[in-house]
Amino acid sequence: MRRVNQIYKHPVFQEKFKALQDAEKSRPFCRHTWEHFMDVARLMYIYSLEQKLNFSKEFIYAMAMMHDIGRIDQIEEGISHELAGAALCDVILPDCGFTKEEIDRIKVAILHHRKATSEDNDPLYKMLYWADKKSRNCFACEMKEECNWDKEKMNLEIEY
Repeated sequence: MRRVNQIYKHPVFQEKFKALQDAEKSRPFCRHTWEHFMDVARLMYIYSLEQKLNFSKEFIYAMAMMHDIGRIDQIEEGISHELAGAALCDVILPDCGFTKEEIDRIKVAILHHRKATSEDNDPLYKMLYWADKKSRNCFACEMKEECNWDKEKMNLEIEY
């Protein structure tokens, strides 16, 4: 997980992550904390193993760490976070030893992570979309009644 640790230590990642934490400090709904990033990574890894997708743990964790890092650009500049996150992949991931092919796959998954559909054939889209949604424990959230998330997407029962 050497390259994943390099992402975490990367100055641009640290700058964006710290700014995101500061910006969401008083947000009453789900925040994009370190726990969210790691929950998505762990769920993606489980999904990959169960579906026999053969993605490396390092590749999966890199994708999870990058999928919402663009949220701060959405908050500050109005750029959709998937576009901002994909652009940040080009800044951060080469410095961490990821190949162009790996970066391109991660970017495409990030660009689709909010709208993956059953028609999407790429398992990366489905894996990231699924893990991102399942990482939220709506059933235990005090704000679920005020949340603007579609009730159909909410996790109102314990699943994995």
